[in-house]
Amino acid sequence: MERKRNRGRIGRLMKILALCTGNPERLPGKSYKTGIFKHAVNGAVMIDAQGLVGDAICNRKHHGGIDQAVYIEGSLTLDWWSGELGRPYEPGTFGENMVISGLDNRHVSVGDRFMSVDLVLEVSACRIPCATFAAKMNDPKFVKRYTAAARPGIYCRVIRGGVAEAGMPVEHRPFAGEKVKMPELMETCGRRLSEADRARYLAAPIHYKLRAMLESEY
Repeated sequence: MERKRNRGRIGRLMKILALCTGNPERLPGKSYKTGIFKHAVNGAVMIDAQGLVGDAICNRKHHGGIDQAVYIEGSLTLDWWSGELGRPYEPGTFGENMVISGLDNRHVSVGDRFMSVDLVLEVSACRIPCATFAAKMNDPKFVKRYTAAARPGIYCRVIRGGVAEAGMPVEHRPFAGEKVKMPELMETCGRRLSEADRARYLAAPIHYKLRAMLESEY
């Protein structure tokens, strides 16, 4: 049924450049541990409904879960950040689980799918930067800097699990409905939407928490 529903929609072929996982680590000056320190792994990784098997999720109130199972960054976005940061970008620096070649985060919409062999991921939300992220980057102003850049990372739910490995081809298949792109989603976070925008957001497979918020506002 899954393959039949997606048949006929044209996607763009890309490649998985890196898969990253992390262990619980303590940020300097902080009492809590975080799983934001990710490093590229060698070999295949199993991805199930909760994300990359073996990856640490320390604060499950705000991270992980079925609609934030896999965090993706596009290589074109990371190239841009490399220029901004003034140094080469190492996979996992932003706490991402997957880096995809030729992908610009700004062109990704809720409902887009990334498909590789048996694996099917569906975009559900954008990354909203937090104090832990700023502390990890050793820059107290990094939340504002990241927000101003308007190139947020991409959260996905796992439609179908499977094994993934760096070098594997991946297809970026766009959502067939009206678009809710990552920069717009980040810009409108916490704001009251117009009736038309609210209907557009709810027509897309957005994160269940955002859906609940939008549905409760009216």
